[in-house]
Amino acid sequence: MQSWPTPPVPTVPGSPIALSLYNSATREVQPTTPGPVATMYVCGITPYDATHLGHAATYLAFDLVNRIWRDNGSQVHYVQNATDIDDPLLERAERDDVDWRDLAAEQIQLFREDMTALRILPPRDYIGAVEAMDEVSAAVSALLDSGAAYRLDDPEYPDIYFDITATGRFGYESGYDEATMLAFSAERGGDPGRPGKRQALDPLLWRVERVGEPAWESPIGRGRPGWHIECAAIAGNRLGFHIDLQGGGSDLIFPHHECSAAHAEALAALTGVPSGHFAKHYTHAGMIGLDGEKMSKSRGNLVFASKLRYAGVDPMVIRLALLSGHYRSDRFWTDDLLTAAAARLATWRAAFARTGADGSGVVQTVRLALASDLDTVAAIDAIDVWAADQTLGGAEVARAVDALLGIV
Repeated sequence: MQSWPTPPVPTVPGSPIALSLYNSATREVQPTTPGPVATMYVCGITPYDATHLGHAATYLAFDLVNRIWRDNGSQVHYVQNATDIDDPLLERAERDDVDWRDLAAEQIQLFREDMTALRILPPRDYIGAVEAMDEVSAAVSALLDSGAAYRLDDPEYPDIYFDITATGRFGYESGYDEATMLAFSAERGGDPGRPGKRQALDPLLWRVERVGEPAWESPIGRGRPGWHIECAAIAGNRLGFHIDLQGGGSDLIFPHHECSAAHAEALAALTGVPSGHFAKHYTHAGMIGLDGEKMSKSRGNLVFASKLRYAGVDPMVIRLALLSGHYRSDRFWTDDLLTAAAARLATWRAAFARTGADGSGVVQTVRLALASDLDTVAAIDAIDVWAADQTLGGAEVARAVDALLGIV
């Protein structure tokens, strides 16, 4: 699947500062420790709608990670998927009386355009579930052969499920108790009440063909994959089964990231890779609401980046408005955020053109703030203070804001 163009990233003057991030698995901020090639997997969209501001805020957060790792001298192998076959996509296509493939292609292209406009660094590998079907079904087959998965004893729909006891540590990533996991499983696409499963929380790996639904040939029969195994296979086959960071929105902590990590760890055991957690860091962005309410398709209150762009809003204003809140905080979107961001950006751009004394001191302040769990609020405050000082030059600060915050 085609990714999107890479924006230029200038070199930043001064000394890089190593990045520390909150790790959902340990519930604390910890240093990231990538090697010469940092590995990051961020879950992509299910393309029945793209790109609402919750999506944009999530991909902005991990764009900052990408930029800071690059500033510290690492290459970044970033992989992202697109879940271009799943129930929500099929449901939306049926509702709108369109082919699900056309809907997916349309929304993925819109997503690419939004990411380009927002200057988000693209993944090296951008992989759709459909194009990865052979490797995903092979992963399910391997888990089934190993005993980490089982086929349901259902004569009509003998689907394949993952046994959550297979790795011996299911639940470490979220830290949730069983009641919470059961509630989230039911709410977020799981089927904890399905008869015949070994454990209620066992996630679906392969859904055998149903009449009228898309299905693919595979060694395990015609069907299509569950959500979580898709990410485990795509990430593992490109990054390996021990990576630096798995990221996404906080609504993915459970079941998606818990289950995909368990799948990846069970697959790793089959390859002789030393046992260990799938990711060193599990990092999650907060949710974006609208005017005091949760933003969701069911409420009909999603705000889309493309619609703001089509209305003439500068994408850098959208980016700056989203960065004005901390990435981990659940926060609300209002028109006032856009107004404030537009005024701030105009002030910054005027200051970027200034000549004057060396402004590199603020560059290190911005670096320090971003290295401290992506504290964009402190970074923006520091740039505001610098912009108000008419004696300081703008060239070095402009390069740093471009490279580290992605704003020009």
